[in-house]
Amino acid sequence: MNFLFQSPRLGFRLWQASDLPAFTEMNADQETMTFFQHPLSMKESEALMDRMTKLYKERGHCYFAVDLLENGEFLGMIGLGTKTFKANFTPCIDIGWRIRKKFWNQRYASEGAARCLEFAKELGIKEVYSLASSKNLASIRVMQKIGMTYEYDFEHPDLVEYPRLQPCSLYKIEL
Repeated sequence: MNFLFQSPRLGFRLWQASDLPAFTEMNADQETMTFFQHPLSMKESEALMDRMTKLYKERGHCYFAVDLLENGEFLGMIGLGTKTFKANFTPCIDIGWRIRKKFWNQRYASEGAARCLEFAKELGIKEVYSLASSKNLASIRVMQKIGMTYEYDFEHPDLVEYPRLQPCSLYKIEL
């Protein structure tokens, strides 16, 4: 496998058409998508993969496809994105993750996110944000574990029609 970079247990790479079935299965899972607007269809998952490929070509980073090094199994996505919705901290680079349920609670998100912060620093990025529904305690714990500090809670303008996801908590780290 051609990895762009690795952590002790994870390989980070660009998206491939062969990722679509496992990515779609993850994105269609109700529990995995609890803190998103809705589960994604295969078409929506494919569009997300295409957006990540385009973002990488434009900016040199994206939410990468991530595999376990020990067996090559698809873990999920972890990486850097760009947030442009209207807020006083945007536009900004953000870090995010979505992991297949069978790999939860094994410290993969923290390990992968920490490695992505190192990658961001290698790219010359000076600060990275992360945000999640304030109810998403697992993601907030990952933000804290990788050294991010709480900034404040805010009402996300793209989630106005999804009050169950509000407010969102914003975290930040200087690199």
